[in-house]
Amino acid sequence: MALENSVFPSRPDSLALPVEEKGDGEAAEAATEAAASAGVFNVSEELGHVVTTQTAPSPSPPAKVKRSFQSKLAEREATANQHVKKTPGPEKERGRFGWARARRKRQRYVEKNGRCNVQHGNMRETYRYLTDIFTTLVDLNWRCSLFVFVMAYAVTWLFFGAIWYLIAYCRGDLDHLEDEAWTPCVNNVNGFISAFLFSIETETTIGYGYRVITDKCPVGTMLLLLQAILGSMVNAFMVGCMFVKISQPNKRAETLVFSKHAVISLRDDKLCLMFRVGDLRSSHIVGANMRAKLIKSKQTQEGEFIPLDQTDISVGFETGDDRLFLVSPLVISHEIDARSPFWDMSQAQLEKEDFEIVVILEGMVEATGMTCQARSSYLGEEVLWGHRFSPMMLLAEGFFDIDYGAFHHTFEVGTPSCSARELALAAARLDAHLYWSISSRLDEEPTLAEQATKQSDGSSANSRAGEPMFTVGEMTDIQEQSALGELNGSVTTDQSETEA
Repeated sequence: MALENSVFPSRPDSLALPVEEKGDGEAAEAATEAAASAGVFNVSEELGHVVTTQTAPSPSPPAKVKRSFQSKLAEREATANQHVKKTPGPEKERGRFGWARARRKRQRYVEKNGRCNVQHGNMRETYRYLTDIFTTLVDLNWRCSLFVFVMAYAVTWLFFGAIWYLIAYCRGDLDHLEDEAWTPCVNNVNGFISAFLFSIETETTIGYGYRVITDKCPVGTMLLLLQAILGSMVNAFMVGCMFVKISQPNKRAETLVFSKHAVISLRDDKLCLMFRVGDLRSSHIVGANMRAKLIKSKQTQEGEFIPLDQTDISVGFETGDDRLFLVSPLVISHEIDARSPFWDMSQAQLEKEDFEIVVILEGMVEATGMTCQARSSYLGEEVLWGHRFSPMMLLAEGFFDIDYGAFHHTFEVGTPSCSARELALAAARLDAHLYWSISSRLDEEPTLAEQATKQSDGSSANSRAGEPMFTVGEMTDIQEQSALGELNGSVTTDQSETEA
């Protein structure tokens, strides 16, 4: 490789060699003569070192030399850079391997599964959670709920068991275990374990019949009443929490699906924003109601910045179209009119805007009667301009067949890329042009009548003079009447001439 690089240099570089002493002059002269004969080196004795210069080599027959892949790649890049001149442009942000980084994805306010991506921090008034302890326990996750459920019963059993043991210890029942003449507060309580078991039997109303309270202990009677009442309250509270948590309609929303994308296309010659919603269960949502919100930050005229401002998107509130009969999948439509936040948004602006559309479906579960809410959202890049949802309902023998395989499918349709405002202005100009063209034609009708009158006067004058009359073009109404009169053999009187 060293020989190949020296004989066939790929790039003209400078090579500095150490200055040799005069004692070695013969070897230096020999090397210099060899280099000069090859036409590669020019020696400068004054500088004291050898400088390489690119000289025209003598023509020699081409020799096949094996070059490395890196040298071939460098040569190709050099030739390409000589012929192709790159235009300077804005440099894109490059990643680790030199690839252009994708556009940063917007942070969702509401996830596709309906979970709100909001976390509350720095809350100092945490005591408010204890004022509504029932809702707090219901909102806990299942792990914490089961832990609280077990600890509630265990703590009450241990607490009252300790009290029963304390009563037996204070009365001296533990010192008279073998004395048959002694009447204890609770029979067969000889330690803490037996007192704990008696507490469980009392609170759960099991009643095995081995440990029984006697009538010689009024304190035990009062404690028994207290434990029975508190035990019923604990049962009602904890069982109620678990029942409400189990019967929560949150999982019912898992079978209420929204389309992956929203579309914008023409419907009845008007731009509409549309998305699809469906129910996978046979049990229906009673009183289903649809709402939509636009989440977008804005700045007021006074300079106030409002992050994540919420703007209502009408989906048929005025006409009642927001109340759904959700038996089969429905396409929810929002007409982009002057009151819509998308009134001035075109296809090019849609690709640049940073917003989020949150859709909310509310209704009552038919099986349980509880209110259910399903949510989803669409970012700007998830709104497809010029698309329409594919039909998914087929008429089968005796029923309607719904093909959920085409639930998220869309197809392209012809849609203008301008905004709804521009589309409405173009339609208004077209209507105004038609209006003025019709009115101008109506204004020309008196002029035609006057021309017909002049033509009839001229024809009557020519007929009196005995000159022949020739009519070119279409006949007027008066000429048609006169022609019909002649065909019928009628005679024109002076009065008819005057009217003509």
